[in-house]
Amino acid sequence: MIDQDTARQRAIEAYESARDSVAGAGRRTAATLGEAPLIALAGGIAAGALIAALLPRTRSEERLVRPTARRVKDSANAAYKAARDTSKQRFEELGFTREKGEEQLRNFFEGLKDTAKASADAAVDAARKG
Repeated sequence: MIDQDTARQRAIEAYESARDSVAGAGRRTAATLGEAPLIALAGGIAAGALIAALLPRTRSEERLVRPTARRVKDSANAAYKAARDTSKQRFEELGFTREKGEEQLRNFFEGLKDTAKASADAAVDAARKG
């Protein structure tokens, strides 16, 4: 059976070990924050987002956040559509169409294939002569 002094000594040792571990973790964290503050910030934001996602929403939050979330979503959709429509219109003004784009890509890859074949042939010829 463990006597009272032994139990007390083990408790003191456990406390000191835990204290040293926490102090070491604090020093390592401080060093990391000093070396890479943006990574630490990103980690904090990610952790906060994860915690927020895991917590259930209250009715008050839904009531207060829903109008703002709807406005943000509507604004993002409007911005996307405006950018899409403007770029489509501008491409048409410049004479770019889907068909012309596909033709350009086919021509590019055909040229790339021809270039690779010519390079390989030149390398083989050089190796045979060398």
